[in-house]
Amino acid sequence: QVQVVESGGGLVQPGGSLRLSCAVSGSIFSIYAMAWYRQAPGKQRELVAAVTSGASTNYADSVKGRFTISRDNAKNTVNLLMNSLKPEDTAVYYCRVFEVRGGSYWGQGTQVTVSS
Repeated sequence: QVQVVESGGGLVQPGGSLRLSCAVSGSIFSIYAMAWYRQAPGKQRELVAAVTSGASTNYADSVKGRFTISRDNAKNTVNLLMNSLKPEDTAVYYCRVFEVRGGSYWGQGTQVTVSS
């Protein structure tokens, strides 16, 4: 069984920073990519950032230049450093892990609230 566990969410003021972490454990075959998604109330879940095993990254336009995704292949962890946070970044943030053979796993999500 594969477990995906996020941590690091919370309440932060506009302009502040937060660091999210995601750890994968269990019987996972081989990880191809790891990604962060978010879902705000009343909106669809959207991709925020992704990183492959080869360290290629992809960011949503709305977070480019503010968010940085990083991955530790040996530890099966992925982090998301979020700077210059805006109220519109408020959402539940989810970690998703993609296996080489095609499956994927989601975490339970962590709440990020940007408010003064």
